[in-house]
Formats: sequence, C-alpha cells, structure tokens
Amino acid sequence: MPLIARFHLSLCSLLLVLAALFMLPQHTQAQGQRQVVQFTGIVATGDSLLGVPGATVFVPKAGRGTATNAYGYFSLPVLAGDSIVVRSLGYRNQYVVIPPDYPRQSYSVIVQLREDATVLPEVRIFPYLTEKDFKRAFLALELPKERGTRTAENLNEQILRQIFRNAPVTSMANYRQTMQAQELNQQRRMGMAPNPYSNNPLLNPFSWLQLIQQVKNGDFKKKD
Repeated sequence: MPLIARFHLSLCSLLLVLAALFMLPQHTQAQGQRQVVQFTGIVATGDSLLGVPGATVFVPKAGRGTATNAYGYFSLPVLAGDSIVVRSLGYRNQYVVIPPDYPRQSYSVIVQLREDATVLPEVRIFPYLTEKDFKRAFLALELPKERGTRTAENLNEQILRQIFRNAPVTSMANYRQTMQAQELNQQRRMGMAPNPYSNNPLLNPFSWLQLIQQVKNGDFKKKD
C-alpha cells in the first residue's frame, strides 16, 4: 500500500475516534441530566387578559420561583419535566408541566387565571385564653379617679399657662404671623387699616380736607 494512502487512512481513523469522543459526553449528559429550559410567559386574567402583577411562579420540587412584574411577565429557568405552579391571591392555582423530552431551550406560555372567591372564616382575637376570662377581668377592672390622676394634673391652668409661655413657636405659627403681617400691609396700602399717616392728623390729607370744610362752614366761629 502506498505511503500516502496509509496516511489518509490513519487520518480518517483519528478523526472518527475524536468525533466519537466528542459525542460520548453529550450522549451521557443527555441521558443523566435534564435539559435547562428558559420558562417565560405572561400571567393574565381569564376574562380580560390583563396582566396580573405579583403572581408567583414556583417550582415545588426545586424550591425556586419568581414573581410577575407590573405587566404580568415572568422569566424563570427550569428543567425539562418540571411541574410549575402559578398562584395569585383571589385566583385558582394553575399548573404547567414541561415535557421531559422537550428539545428546545425556551418554553413560552400565557397562563389564564380564574377568579376564586373564597370567604375566610371570622377570627376573634382576645387578650385572654377564653372569653369568660376576659369578661371576668373586664368586670374587675378598677378605673383611676379623676383627682390625682395624670390627666387632671396636665389640665391644671398654671401648668398649661407655663407650657404656653415656654413652648417654642411652631412653623404653623410663623406662617400665620407672616400671612397676617402681609395682609395688614396690604390693607394699609389700600387705606383700610391704621398706619402712621392716618394716626397723625397733621399728615392725613383727609383730616386737612375735613378741617378746610369746617372753616368754610364756620364751625369755628364764636356763637352768640
């Protein structure tokens, strides 16, 4: 056999061995491990197809999950063959199963939730073990008298006066004082409030006008 033919035969055998080696781990992994699938979708109401925000998408066996966003969209990596539970308050649980032999790397669905009107039982909370113990303790309760209590002391006139004098000015009081000052200045400019000019008759033009009118009428003449 020629040397070139032997070289080609050896090269082909080597390539076949390498190809078998590369395919062997993939085949073993496909048989021993499940494929990872990106599970995405939208959780919506069954009647209006509006997105349900805050719905939980959970894989019970794996102990992992996620929640939908404001538009009801979610994305979660799962394994082929997993069973996913979709839950939301006020709706029935929905289940989605990924096929064990699913060949693709992504799985998208639209989960339609149905309303589940459940009336919760009434719950009464008491500070005692039984209602009878609570009634017994309530009937034996002794209320403090008005004299000598902290409430009567806080309503003392002298204490309230002292608190009023020593209390700092609040932001609301500053606001009211500023608004009152602005209103007074506006009324003074319009002549509707007392000002230094109106209080002094020598500087008040209306007082001079009244004086001139009184002189013309002879109000200052001596009467017989």
